Amino acid sequence: MAHQKLSVILPAAGNSTRFGAGEKKTFIPLDGRAVWLRTADLFASRPDLLELILVISAEDEELVRFKFHANLAFMNVKLVIGGAERVDSVRSALGQVDASADLVLIHDAVRPCVSAEKISEVISMAAQTGAAILATEVVQTVKRVSGNSVIEETVPRKNLWLAQTPQVFRRDIILKAYEYVTNLGIRPTDDAEVVEASGYSVTVVPCPYTNIKITNREDLAMAELILKSKVDNTPRNWHPFADEDQW
Repeated sequence: MAHQKLSVILPAAGNSTRFGAGEKKTFIPLDGRAVWLRTADLFASRPDLLELILVISAEDEELVRFKFHANLAFMNVKLVIGGAERVDSVRSALGQVDASADLVLIHDAVRPCVSAEKISEVISMAAQTGAAILATEVVQTVKRVSGNSVIEETVPRKNLWLAQTPQVFRRDIILKAYEYVTNLGIRPTDDAEVVEASGYSVTVVPCPYTNIKITNREDLAMAELILKSKVDNTPRNWHPFADEDQW
């Protein structure tokens, strides 16, 4: 199969409220290089890359253009101003996607640990099926908890998966899906949910837990360990806090 021309969108407009200390996790150094740059590096040299879009908040534009101007120019990054929520940011980026793109890949700017192999795998699946995401099976015991922290039920974990990114879609599918949910006023939490809501099927590609999303400072330390030790070759269900039957 010939290379599918790929538009990559990196949403990075969040306010990082859980990261603390007034710093945005997207721009903090990870082993000497900003988190978003480590993530962008995963795609910048791909032969199928058509464009790389970084979605930022308006309040960060001056900082990004000043601090990372050389990186933006060298990697030919297109900056897009996002919105109040992820769905708004991705919608803004989709409006700037090159019309010649075959596939749109959306990947959290704060997931720098995914392997090149898994990126290629999910792209290949999306090229075949129209929509595919990386995800990992739930291996821990899941509890539904009330507002006052009391367990209400144990949720069967069979067939439960945790969605990750990249999430990759044929360009026409993701554009139509976002138009559809916008008209309905739906506020999805990931892009696969947008596509599901519009009636398309989304295929899951298994991925290790090492494809972590940096949310707090502990995640930052874990990401550094993962990058240094290259533990992406560990078993698919590996997780540092897997429950007892995984040991």
